[in-house]
Amino acid sequence: MSRKYKFHEQEQLYFITYSIVNWIDVLTRKEYRDIVLASLDHCIEKRGLDVYAWCIMTNHVHLIIGSHGDKMEDILRDHKRHTSTELLKAIQGNPSESRKDRMMQEFHRAGQANSNNTHYQLWQQHNKPIPLYSAEVLYQKLDYIHNNPVKAGF
Repeated sequence: MSRKYKFHEQEQLYFITYSIVNWIDVLTRKEYRDIVLASLDHCIEKRGLDVYAWCIMTNHVHLIIGSHGDKMEDILRDHKRHTSTELLKAIQGNPSESRKDRMMQEFHRAGQANSNNTHYQLWQQHNKPIPLYSAEVLYQKLDYIHNNPVKAGF
């Protein structure tokens, strides 16, 4: 992976985006979004994650984050691993999920194509952390987070 998409300074604020494989609209249901939020709350309380802004869209998540605890890459790795496991269980166990078979096939196909996974892959591998090195860049990303759901018509 290129140096461009890594956390280089732990004391820096970053804008990150992580997405569902194949941009599948998993996060349309409140119970699925709640899994992501509960995991972020855990990371805030137990891992030292600082969340300054967030937005959960139907197939991706935007955050402005920092850390006063664990390394951000470790926190996000564990957050994505945990939410992937929990979301897959929630999808499989949801009797009213009409898209279950198609989604699970896509996640299985993505998992088989990636040697880092054993069965399924829900999140794309990258987070694309962008350092917020100035107030101008910070406000640009904050405006983006605020306007993303508006542009999508939510």
